[in-house]
Amino acid sequence: MSLPRWAAVAAAFTGLAALTMSTGSSQAAANMDGIRINELQVIATHNSYHRELSGAEQRARMQVDPGADPNLLYSHAPLAQQLEEQEVRSIELDVVPDPEGGLYRWPLVRKNAGLPPLQDPAWGKPGTKVFHMVDADYNTTCVQLTECLQQIRGWSRSNPGHVPLLIMLEFKASEDRFERLGGIESAPWEESSFRTVEREIRSVFGARRLITPDDVRRPGLTLEQSVLKHGWPTVARSAGKVMFAMDNTNEVRSAYLAGHPNLEGRVLFTDSAPGTPSAAFMKRNDPLGANAAEISALVERGYIVRTRSDVPMGTVLNRDTAMRDAALGSGAQIVSTDFPAAGMSARYDRDFFVSLPGPSAVRCNPVSAPENCRDGRLER
Repeated sequence: MSLPRWAAVAAAFTGLAALTMSTGSSQAAANMDGIRINELQVIATHNSYHRELSGAEQRARMQVDPGADPNLLYSHAPLAQQLEEQEVRSIELDVVPDPEGGLYRWPLVRKNAGLPPLQDPAWGKPGTKVFHMVDADYNTTCVQLTECLQQIRGWSRSNPGHVPLLIMLEFKASEDRFERLGGIESAPWEESSFRTVEREIRSVFGARRLITPDDVRRPGLTLEQSVLKHGWPTVARSAGKVMFAMDNTNEVRSAYLAGHPNLEGRVLFTDSAPGTPSAAFMKRNDPLGANAAEISALVERGYIVRTRSDVPMGTVLNRDTAMRDAALGSGAQIVSTDFPAAGMSARYDRDFFVSLPGPSAVRCNPVSAPENCRDGRLER
């Protein structure tokens, strides 16, 4: 039986509308496929592994280091919870070499407090360790670098559509002031220890899950030229992956770059100055004043930049949001905080926290994203 004329017209219109919507949706998806990873902005945590010392240890630390940094009174959730519950998309880990294992098991603070060595068996195993300060600030949610990375990998596997996670590593060492008091002398950062870190990273994240300098650099060009002329990988091709960057700008960076001026064969990007072959990622921790314009200019050129939105505890105690606002507005792709969730500063009778505006864990970069970028379509 044939349809009435009005019904046939209505059906044809409905089909045309559906086709138009489908085509528009497909075009939008196709357009989004061109968004690059430097055209995003995400929230990171600073010292992402960090937990405060116990009361007895804090008192003992003041005896060892009377001028102890007051900016240590914050604690983070486990890494996977930060990624899942707090919508963090970049992690920072401080690393120290421990080739034989057990080197950092009995910190000076614990000895002075009359406390036994640290009990977690991971402290006794060989491998790179993750904590803040040798002898003085060592409480952590994950002792071994591989343990930290496995937590991140577990979340990543459960959320394969996430934007690439930048994992920053700061290469730490023991300090003379504690060594003179009988503290630990850390192993040196040298090629063998760099290789250990890279081997540990690759043991957790295979080549298909990593974005390395070799993946970005084009034949015949420096890493910097590749980034500025041809851009970073797209979000679509980078979903579910991770990349690593070095926080250091001292002799550790120089040693890591030695023989690898374009980071050939290396796993980590380095914080390198514009105009150098390895320049692709850089940090500008202070986004205030004229620094905001500098960050925006770097982002517009095509670099990936990390900045900070707060410095505990002064930012929080002073109820100062200027740094946070400047960081988010600067276009820095990685905005780092010690307070990524509401309630974390309530112990200080404050309500400070840092998150992106809107409901998404990642947003189109306010400086560099093209007009067709849509926040809600960046993660699947």
